[in-house]
Amino acid sequence: MAKVAGIGEILYDVLPEGKQLGGAPSNFVFHAKALGLDAHLVTAVGNDRNGGEICEKLRSAGISLQYVQHVPFPTGTVQVTLDPGGIASYRIKKEVAWDHILWSDDIQKLASEVDAVCFGTLAQRSIQSYQSIQNFLTHTKKDCLKVFDINLRQTYFSREIIESSLQKSNILKLNREELEVIKNLFNLPKSDTKALRVLLEQYRLHFIALTQGPAGSIIADQKNSYYCPAFPAAVQDTIGAGDSFTAAMILGKLRGLPLDQINQLASRVAAYVCSQAGATPTLPPSLISELMQESPIRIQTVHNPASLKKCGLNQANSSAL
Repeated sequence: MAKVAGIGEILYDVLPEGKQLGGAPSNFVFHAKALGLDAHLVTAVGNDRNGGEICEKLRSAGISLQYVQHVPFPTGTVQVTLDPGGIASYRIKKEVAWDHILWSDDIQKLASEVDAVCFGTLAQRSIQSYQSIQNFLTHTKKDCLKVFDINLRQTYFSREIIESSLQKSNILKLNREELEVIKNLFNLPKSDTKALRVLLEQYRLHFIALTQGPAGSIIADQKNSYYCPAFPAAVQDTIGAGDSFTAAMILGKLRGLPLDQINQLASRVAAYVCSQAGATPTLPPSLISELMQESPIRIQTVHNPASLKKCGLNQANSSAL
C-alpha cells in the first residue's frame, strides 16, 4: 500500500448550517484514505473542544493521530460563505494551532518514507510551519511525488513562498484564478498554455493540473496536454472538491495510469464531492470500486494544447473546483 502524507492546516469550516472538517491538506488525507492509500496528516490542533472534536473525527475515519500535534493555540476555524452557485469564499482566523507545526524526529522519519506528499501555501504563512513544511520536503526520498496544491487564500502568500515551494515540488495543482495570480507574480505569458509550459520547464515539474470548475480540467506534462470536461453534478458547494481531485490524481499516478485517465478519475471524484455538502463527504462504495478497476471507463479527451482554451463543455450544472 502506497504511503502518502498531507502537511499543513486542519480546521473547522464554519458554514451557515454548522461546522465541517476542513483544511486542504487534511481534506487530501481524508480522501486519500478513503481511496485506499496509507494516508497520514501532519498538523496541529489546540487543547480545546474543537481540537478534541477534530481528533475524534479523524480517528473515526481511520486516520492516525500520530502526527497531529497539540499546541497552546486555538484550533483553526474559517468562516465560509457560499454564493448562489455554491462557490465558497473564506475568512481565515490568524494565530491558530496549525500556524505552529513543530519539526520532530518522528515527522522527519515519516518524510523519508512517504511515496507522495501534498502541501500548499496557507500553512506557510507562519515562520514555524513554513520551516516544518520546507524541512519535510527536503527529507523526502528521491522518487517521492511532491504535490504543491497552491491553494491561495486571502493575502496569505508571497512570491517567495510560492517560488521556494515550486523549487521543492515536482507536481503543481492550481485553479484558473490562481493561475492568473501566478502569471502576474512571475510575469508569465498571458496564454494559459504558454504559462503552464514555462512553469513546467523552469521548475522541471512532472506535470501540472489546472482545474477550471465547470469548464473542466487540464493536465499537462512536458510533451502533451490532456483536457477533460467537467462531469455533470448538482452542486451543493465546492468546498474540498479540489482536494479530492488531488487525492484521486495521486492515486492514479501511483497506480501508473496515463495522465488522461488520471484526469478523468480525478474529475469524477471532484464532481461527486461538489454534489455533497462540506469538504469530506463519504465516497460511495460504487465510485471507489470503479476507481479501482484496471481499466476505468474512458471519455473523449483533447490532446491539442492550442485548442484547450476553447474546450469548456457542458458548463451548466457541472462541478466547480
